[in-house]
Amino acid sequence: MADRSAPSCHLRLEWVYGYRGHQCRNNLYYTAAKEIVYFVAGVGVVYSPREHRQKFYLGHQDDIISLALHPERVLVATGQVGKEPYICVWDSYTVQTVSVLKDVHTHGIACLAFDLDGQIFDISWDLYQPNKLVSCGVKHIKFWSLCGNSLTPKRGVFGKTGDLQTILCLACARDEVTYSGALNGDIYVWKGINLVRTIQGAHAAGIFSMNACEEGFATGGRDGCVRLWDLNFKPITVIDLRETDQGYKGLSVRSVCWRGDHILVGTQDSEIFEIVVHERNKPFLIMQGHCEGELWALAVHPTKPLAMTGSDDRSVRIWSLIDHALIARCNMEEPIRCAAVSTDGIHLALGMKDGSFTVLRVRDMTEVVHIKDRKEAIHELKYSPDGNFLAVGSNDSSVDVYGVVQRYKKVGECIGSLSFITHMDWSSDSKYLQTNDGNGKRLFYRMPGGKEVTNKEELKGIQWASWTCVSGLEVNGIWPKYSDINDINSVDANFIGQVMVTADDYGIVKLFRYPCLRKGAKFKKYLGHSAHVTNVRWSHDHQWVVSIGGADHSVFQWKFVPDRKLKDTLHIAPQESLVDSNSDESDSDQSDVPELDSEIEQETQITYRRQVYKEDLPQLKEQCKEKRKSAASKRRERAPGNSIRLHFVHGYRGYDCRSNLFYTQTGEIVYHVAAVGVVYNRQQNTQRFYLGHDDDILCLAIHPLKDYVATGQVDVEYVAKLFRDFAVLLSLRAFDKYHADGKRLASVGIDDNHTIVLWDWKKGEKLSAVRGSKDKIFVVKVNPYMPDKLITVGIKHMKFWRRAGGGLIGRKGCTGALGRTDTMMCAVYGWTEEMAFSGTSTGDVCIWRDVFLIKTVKAHDGPVFSMHALEKGFVTGGKDGVVALWDDTFERCLKTYAIKRAALAPGSKGLLLEDNPSIRAISLGHGHILVGTKNGEILEVDKSGPITLLVQGHMEGEVWGLATHPHLPICATVSDDKTLRIWDLSPSHCMLAVRKLKKGGRCCCFSPDGKALAVGLNDGSFLIVNADTLEDLVSFQHRKDIISEIRFSPGAGKYLAVASCDNFVDIYNVMSSKRVGICKGASSYITHMDWDIRGKLLQVNTGAKEQLFFEAPRGKKQTIPSLEVEKIGWASWTSVLGSCCEGIWPIIGEVTDVTASCLTSDSKVLATGDDFGFVKLFRYPAKGKFGKFKRYVAHSTHVTNVRWTYDDGLLVTVGGADTSLMLWTYEVEGHRDSRQCDSEESDLDSEEDGGYDSDVTRENEINYTIKALSTNIRPMFGIKPHLQQKEPTLDERPPVSRALPQPEKLQTNNVGKKKRPIEDLILELVFGYRGKDCRNNVHYLNDGADVIYHTASVGILYNVATGSQSFYQEHNDDILCLTVNQHPKFTNIVATGQVGDSADMSATAPSIHVWDAMNKQTLSVLRCYHSKGVCSVSFSATGKLLLSVGLDPEHTITIWKWQEGAKIASRAGHNQRIFVAEFRPDSDTQFVSVGVKHVRFWTLAGRALLSKKGLLSSIEDARMQTMLSVAFGANNLTFTGTISGDVCVWKDHVLVRIVAKAHNGPVFTMYTTLRDGLIVTGGKERPSKEGGAVKLWDQELKRCRAFRLETGQMTDCVRSVCRGKGKILVGTRNAEIIEVGEKNAACNILINGHMDGPIWGLATHPSRDFFLSAAEDGTVRLWDIAEKKMLNKVSLGHAARTVCYSPEGDMVAIGMKNGEFIILLVTSLKIWGKKRDRRSAIQDIRFSPDSRYLAVGSSENAVDFYDLTLGPTLNRISYCKDIPSFVIQMDFSADSSYLQVSTGSYKRQVYEVPSGKQLVDQAVIDRITWATWTSVLGDEVIGIWSRHAEKADVNCACVSHSGINLVTGDDFGMVKLFDFPCPEKFAKHKRFLGHSAHLTNIRFTSGDRYVVSAGGDDCSQVNADLELCHQKAGPLQVRHLLSLKRDQNKGLQYQEQQYFDSIQEWLNLKP
Repeated sequence: MADRSAPSCHLRLEWVYGYRGHQCRNNLYYTAAKEIVYFVAGVGVVYSPREHRQKFYLGHQDDIISLALHPERVLVATGQVGKEPYICVWDSYTVQTVSVLKDVHTHGIACLAFDLDGQIFDISWDLYQPNKLVSCGVKHIKFWSLCGNSLTPKRGVFGKTGDLQTILCLACARDEVTYSGALNGDIYVWKGINLVRTIQGAHAAGIFSMNACEEGFATGGRDGCVRLWDLNFKPITVIDLRETDQGYKGLSVRSVCWRGDHILVGTQDSEIFEIVVHERNKPFLIMQGHCEGELWALAVHPTKPLAMTGSDDRSVRIWSLIDHALIARCNMEEPIRCAAVSTDGIHLALGMKDGSFTVLRVRDMTEVVHIKDRKEAIHELKYSPDGNFLAVGSNDSSVDVYGVVQRYKKVGECIGSLSFITHMDWSSDSKYLQTNDGNGKRLFYRMPGGKEVTNKEELKGIQWASWTCVSGLEVNGIWPKYSDINDINSVDANFIGQVMVTADDYGIVKLFRYPCLRKGAKFKKYLGHSAHVTNVRWSHDHQWVVSIGGADHSVFQWKFVPDRKLKDTLHIAPQESLVDSNSDESDSDQSDVPELDSEIEQETQITYRRQVYKEDLPQLKEQCKEKRKSAASKRRERAPGNSIRLHFVHGYRGYDCRSNLFYTQTGEIVYHVAAVGVVYNRQQNTQRFYLGHDDDILCLAIHPLKDYVATGQVDVEYVAKLFRDFAVLLSLRAFDKYHADGKRLASVGIDDNHTIVLWDWKKGEKLSAVRGSKDKIFVVKVNPYMPDKLITVGIKHMKFWRRAGGGLIGRKGCTGALGRTDTMMCAVYGWTEEMAFSGTSTGDVCIWRDVFLIKTVKAHDGPVFSMHALEKGFVTGGKDGVVALWDDTFERCLKTYAIKRAALAPGSKGLLLEDNPSIRAISLGHGHILVGTKNGEILEVDKSGPITLLVQGHMEGEVWGLATHPHLPICATVSDDKTLRIWDLSPSHCMLAVRKLKKGGRCCCFSPDGKALAVGLNDGSFLIVNADTLEDLVSFQHRKDIISEIRFSPGAGKYLAVASCDNFVDIYNVMSSKRVGICKGASSYITHMDWDIRGKLLQVNTGAKEQLFFEAPRGKKQTIPSLEVEKIGWASWTSVLGSCCEGIWPIIGEVTDVTASCLTSDSKVLATGDDFGFVKLFRYPAKGKFGKFKRYVAHSTHVTNVRWTYDDGLLVTVGGADTSLMLWTYEVEGHRDSRQCDSEESDLDSEEDGGYDSDVTRENEINYTIKALSTNIRPMFGIKPHLQQKEPTLDERPPVSRALPQPEKLQTNNVGKKKRPIEDLILELVFGYRGKDCRNNVHYLNDGADVIYHTASVGILYNVATGSQSFYQEHNDDILCLTVNQHPKFTNIVATGQVGDSADMSATAPSIHVWDAMNKQTLSVLRCYHSKGVCSVSFSATGKLLLSVGLDPEHTITIWKWQEGAKIASRAGHNQRIFVAEFRPDSDTQFVSVGVKHVRFWTLAGRALLSKKGLLSSIEDARMQTMLSVAFGANNLTFTGTISGDVCVWKDHVLVRIVAKAHNGPVFTMYTTLRDGLIVTGGKERPSKEGGAVKLWDQELKRCRAFRLETGQMTDCVRSVCRGKGKILVGTRNAEIIEVGEKNAACNILINGHMDGPIWGLATHPSRDFFLSAAEDGTVRLWDIAEKKMLNKVSLGHAARTVCYSPEGDMVAIGMKNGEFIILLVTSLKIWGKKRDRRSAIQDIRFSPDSRYLAVGSSENAVDFYDLTLGPTLNRISYCKDIPSFVIQMDFSADSSYLQVSTGSYKRQVYEVPSGKQLVDQAVIDRITWATWTSVLGDEVIGIWSRHAEKADVNCACVSHSGINLVTGDDFGMVKLFDFPCPEKFAKHKRFLGHSAHLTNIRFTSGDRYVVSAGGDDCSQVNADLELCHQKAGPLQVRHLLSLKRDQNKGLQYQEQQYFDSIQEWLNLKP
């Protein structure tokens, strides 16, 4: 039988020929040691030119495509392609991995997402500025700044200096200067983001590479030149490589590196040149290889160490294997596909791609002959061993034979194949040829004629001269089992060494034994090539193997190390690699492996899949919201007042977990079962529980100091929830192991790759991760001496790992001559850092030093499951049930303890199930050995021998049967593990009796007198046993299927009802032992049964959710109406159906089942168990759907049964698959101590909703949209102007017009002055404050000198003394929340959060900006996963952490380290809106969140967020209201303001008192003053004598003082308060910010704004810098720009839509929403006249320039004219007809005789005044001079409509009084500045952001000094904010600058905005 093991010799990479120049650039550098680093295929190469030596880095698995060198020039980073690309950082001296960066970029650099299609060509960090980088690519260059966790790009502005073009490479210099090389050979020089100059024609073609060094810059390009430049980019010299002696035409430079006087150049054709500057025409060629195209041909010289290669680049090259150099090269006409050297070494034959072959002389490469007999490529040719013949195999599926001596005359032809020829071999006597073809057929031919041989006998004796075929008996083993693939490209056998090498499509070179006859042989594998390896050959003397790569066209030379030399090389550490070289894939070694132990087999096969997971609950609940709504209308029962508490758990998880049992510091015992971590005190026989998990715990580890424990659980989306519970690193299946100093924790997953993760558990950070192995890994151990090292053991697996950055690097254990790697079951580190010990599945202990196996010791019969290291020895435990003590070298066994019943100590309670149970865990301490067995027992072995049983439980298999005794505190359980057990529930808590059954059981029941116990078994039989002795009384079998429930009738217990899964209930007479009745009629299996008190009626539940009734004893089916059912007295109630327990079914009841229920004997409380592992308590009867409950988690899988004990003192529950039996004490209301009860409240919130308030409802239901999604604010229809076809006008004028010169389009008022265009707008003033739907957003800074607040997308700093404002404008959308950092280290630091769209981290994702309020510098930008927006932010006490709350459906709460941009923790907050979350002012870990019926107290632990619900416990009729605000007091007091006006006071998380009616309306805001602890509250209140909307309280909220706000409103509604020195700052819902003095209660209004609704009307005074605004809040306000304040306001009582000044400024006309209009006199504000002729809104109102007419345009598609000279009666004189839609804007002509009207159908029409006739003559229209221009329609302004206007419109426009500029406002919230007129489409413009969305109106003030813009507000958008933009073109400042700019471009510069890029991307994505 052939040896199937891997060969013992191996290969070592010795040399790589080639360099990757194609498709890669900038990949060639000098290291600090003057070595050269580059890469080929998947290998990083460090080449020393002095010693002509190469070192290799083999940490990659696929093509390397990028390389970078650390500025200190020692570390190298390489990046690879592939499905999971990663980056390796390695040391160029030692070629060992330093770090592996996975998960794109572990540091959370958010968006270095490179497009793989080559859009981005180069990226470079700016070494002179931290956190800045530059990227360039197709037609762009972007300057990125890393701020927080987001990279924000700014596009380079090419401007007029250069053309927009593709940038290929970059170099950064000092002072923000960047140099970039472009595709056309120019160099562009950038300063900041602007192009400042170009260096034309630096190269003739594209510049591929640019390298900066101390002396300057080197560039290389496609023209084959290298140019050197000094530091200011002045040219120094040029080196043209094409002209040098090594040069050739078409040489193209891909990479250049300049250092000192040496220059390295990498070319497209895979050469590396080194140029010494003073001999620049003699470049030295130091490395070369084949270039583009596949490399297939390889031949080795028969007598010399030479290799010949030929490739699709048409060159043939001869390499010396000793000198590692190219010694000859010759170019052919055709691509070469194969090669062969004649036996005498004189001729070299080359097969070509076109079907010809050429023979050359080796010594001078001259041609001997060229023959073309075939059409298709020649794939293989071979000379016969005697040198007489050459066989040529082609893709025409034939082999031609040529005679060498006859000058290559064709002498034969082999035609047997049906497919192309792939491989050929000659026999030693040159008489036979064997071939392989593409079908995998192997054929034989007689030579030289070519006749096919089929006779088996004839073939038997053939000796082959070489073996390169891939099919045939001798090479069967190279193919994996069960595979028919042809991915092995080449084989070559070494007959002498009995090994062969293969090359395959996966880039792997493998070494096998030869011959290897059976499929799936073992091998050693070597990586390096990236794509397919096309050919592989032994050198003539078998010293080397040469392999060639197809696509990577590299030649690898491997040194062969035979096994005798292996011994000497052992001290050389094996080359590290991320993929080990011994194959794990083949499983053929089962042949020589002992039988697999059944337990190990079981453990490997367990899956932890669930039908329904706890994680699915949120989704399931979402799906059920509709049902919930319908249900919520019905009245629901309250949750019961009583509760239960976990008291004792029987069970220990031993059947599939190991080493999970430890002593703690205090000598207690810690272990786990189900979802509970248990700490057991054996002196007092009590248990404490850790209930942080919500699913099966699979592993447990203890900290070296024995005080912390880590446990890991099962999970579906394991990685998503790695951090859940205190330091519980919820790992996938960790056999977590702590490191000795306890900082590190390692875990292994049960995912398919058994991922290994190393954590820093205190911080909760994942340090490194790596895929472990395909097979199961059982144990991971961290080295106690070296925290970065660990070992893992598993199935045929023993690996030693060390950490490198974010990855782990593994080395296999070397078994050496001592045999193969067994399946390892456990491992432990010894007394020094390199010693390790592992226990195998065969009972041996292996002893390892470093990675080498030293010896093995036989320790147990059967597997060694557990080991533990002591100071002076070891303890092992095995399947044989023996505990063995060893000395410290495993030389001898000191003592063994057999676990037997006989050895139990006399006082031990409980019973051993069997002798010698399999031992699964061992721990030592306190003089005892702690042993855990597979049967779920925990024993304590005294050193002297006696054994005490501490804990026991059921073994593997589900536990279903549970019965409590009718009058004793005992219960019985029966399980699938085939045991029936009796448990004592009194304080001794032990197992009283156990009996093995022939089958597993599912149910049991005590008889009413407690003497008998009936047990139903899984095979359809049942037995009745004596309850004390468990001996059989009687047994029956009438059924085939599982007995699912069994019940004695009450009273005397005369009848026994037995239900089975085949849908019947049998009734037996117990006395006569006969079956007396059968209940038929159930359509599914029976699940529950109950008797009535008389024992006459049986209630049955079935799996089809039927509730049936049968009469006993005959079993007649009865129909009983549901009302009657309640009246019947039931002896027990364990049923889950019927109207009495309708409420126990959860909303998601279709998916999951309530499996069990049980009613207390007083019929008050119903306990249920369900598939989610919840135990719930309901009030009985639970009528109405979805009852309220209390719920408890401890079981991990479904709870199969629940029972109350006879006196209701305990609730007993059993878990199905978690095998545990749990005891809960029942605590009646009132007797409970004030201990926190650990129930979770119901899923559904109470229907007593938390109260109602219109403001709260509005805030809760508001739907924030982002600008990119904004829609039209006006309901327009029709075709947009820029899409309309223009009709040619009648007079398209001739070029020389005889007509009058065209009049001005617009009458201008400053004729005398020289006209100058406006260059820029600068934000100067914003009127308004967002108080309507945002809170806590006004703060003092600098001791009250400044106020910070926000409106729209602008953060505003307002100086109280001067009234001036400064702005933070980096947000690109509405700001929703604002907070100030209170820590003195971070003064004036502000965080603001904005709305957003998706949570995909794209440009439209919501973000939080942290910025400095004084200099407006952005310190950090945090892109977050809160979809929709961020509604609350809060800094922690130290100021380093930031808390944010999202508007996403889960209302996620996230904690950030804002300086690094790192997300620390995140968790779903609540299913309804959370309004505020704030850190406690003295803590970095505790915070409180409040929201709709929600208050939660949170703790940050590691990376997990833990929370407790506020408990309304003791206070009478306290209900959970909607909480709106939060404040803090000393001693853990928390105050929350409610919607009803009360303030709740909490101590820890328990409600201790309520301050009733602190305000009359909702308490919207509270502020805790840090310096004296006083608290300010603000609410909604009617001003009265006593009460005010702002109150100042003492620290305990006992006494208060109220302040009234003199605003004149009916009710004051305060939305934000802040307290400074002696002053209180108040923000109101009416958009006012007021300062209240504490002493005198004086109010000073700082900021005013419109309250509600869009501001539609805007009018500027004809001569002064005043303006009017009219809004839907029913007010018109007069503002003074110079004084920066509101001068006056008029309340009209109705919403105003438009407003206009008369030409003299003495009258104001106001149009209302109800169709009325009013004319006021400005001086007295008296009404001059009013009129209402229309029923719908007035859209625009205008005085004619001669003050005679008033035009009123309305939504009724009409414009009415009134003659003002007739006095205030205002009778309509005429109106305009045929207006197609509602009116938008109107403008009079300068002579008052025409009116232009813009309408909602995108049409502009002109009418005569006052007749109202439409003017259609275009020629006349073109000559009109207009007095004003506010229309957005018309040919003169077609350029203002942007390409992106499908979704949103331009709403308003205004031409300056000078007539040469135009400003517009649109639905995207942008103000744009154009030239007027702008008749070309998509005109150039400048954009200004600041409004959030929907500008409604915009105007120039008189004299064009200011632009005023007004923001709209559709239902939710942004509050009305008025912004003033100050225009720089003041009288004098910048005249010369302006003229200069004016010459450069006749228009205005077009500024690209990152914001608009994102909109454009958005629009492209979602057409």
